[in-house]
Amino acid sequence: MSDIKQSIHDQFGRAAAQYKTSQVHATGEDLVRIAKLVQQQEPPDALDAGCGAGHTSVAIAPHSRRVVALDLTPHMLEQVEQLAAERGFSHIETRQGDVEQIPFADNSFDLVVSRYSAHHWPNPLTALQECHRVLKPGGRFILSDTISPEEPAYDTFLQTFELLRDASHVRDHTVAQWQAMFERSGFQSRVVSTWRLPLDFQAWTARMATPPARVAMVQHLYDKAPEEIRTAFAIQDNYDFALYGALFEATRQGG
Repeated sequence: MSDIKQSIHDQFGRAAAQYKTSQVHATGEDLVRIAKLVQQQEPPDALDAGCGAGHTSVAIAPHSRRVVALDLTPHMLEQVEQLAAERGFSHIETRQGDVEQIPFADNSFDLVVSRYSAHHWPNPLTALQECHRVLKPGGRFILSDTISPEEPAYDTFLQTFELLRDASHVRDHTVAQWQAMFERSGFQSRVVSTWRLPLDFQAWTARMATPPARVAMVQHLYDKAPEEIRTAFAIQDNYDFALYGALFEATRQGG
């Protein structure tokens, strides 16, 4: 396992229970939209790639024939199993695995979904190619994630504080970057929606058990940020702020 993936494994192993109860992950208009998109087709065999604590899996379960929750971290999969049992979904199954080496055969799924996971993927193009591989021709991939603004200065600021808060962070990509990667991977994509994601700073850092020294560094970064950057990220005096999010729907092209 690479150092980056080991960091993801370790970080989210420690934080797994926090993600099961996190309101950011358990709720959201994008989660409602994902469920509505799944309802638009016959109940699919679905893969939740980088499932975390399973909130997306349970959101699509009422509209799916079968849901496989895939994650690198065993402790996260334990949270999925608990959540599925609490909600009464016996057709959600868990599988440990890497989104860059999905442990299923070609053409295994009608649908792949992924929410708030892709900014941890070391090689997102490889992951998208794997999602394309395991989808049946004409299958859909629904991706929801935090994104970066197009402005270079805003992008640099975002990646800096994300990495200070969470050592397993890789990158928030722009909408244009995602669309280019979708095209290279054999998908035809569209942006379903974009939004602002308000975050409580204390809950955001506590969820990942960010060390106090790094919390202080993020606060200092916010304090010294130019006014246009503070405005772009809606930074408040108590350090609460907002990220950008986007929901994509992509269709597998080719046979």
